[in-house]
Amino acid sequence: MDGMIDGDGLNELAPGGYYLALRVGFAFPMLEVNALPEPWVEHYTRHRFMLSDPVIRWVYGNTGATRWSGITLDDPLRILSCARTFGLRYGVAVSHFDSADAALRSFGSFVRADREYTDDELHALTTLVRNRHVAAKPPDTLTEAELEALDMVRQGLRLKQIAHAVGVTEGAIKQRLKNAKGKLNAQTSAQAAALASKFGLI
Repeated sequence: MDGMIDGDGLNELAPGGYYLALRVGFAFPMLEVNALPEPWVEHYTRHRFMLSDPVIRWVYGNTGATRWSGITLDDPLRILSCARTFGLRYGVAVSHFDSADAALRSFGSFVRADREYTDDELHALTTLVRNRHVAAKPPDTLTEAELEALDMVRQGLRLKQIAHAVGVTEGAIKQRLKNAKGKLNAQTSAQAAALASKFGLI
């Protein structure tokens, strides 16, 4: 799952760092990556900036993309000015929301120190966030039998124990886990179980 954050030239588009939250429900994202500079993350956390951050307020109230310099929301704690002292001079906020998709939102904040983002870069980052949102959608093709087997893997049961508990052969359990791994794009049964749990499927 974390591999879907890499690639697509993200490090080139955001050489100063980025924050990405995918499929945010009521409060928490299904996947969150904070690749902003550690000193800034520590300062931001220590001063509890999140609720006052105009970038965060923008992504929850809008869709699309905007440069930080275009955000007109109040910034009483001067968070964006403070960010500049940490080298986060030019940024972009991107928010994707699909009301038909369980009302989940994905968003990101992307930073560079050298210049403003171009319109083409805003478009590329908007596409990236939308694509990551779609890619992080849990599969809806897992069968009850496959989910049952994954849940038992998550509980730490071995293949033989699962087969005995369910009343089928070990070969049948192997096939169910193989199918589940394919649907979840997982390498191992343990990884598939962890993903299914993260998706809220088990």
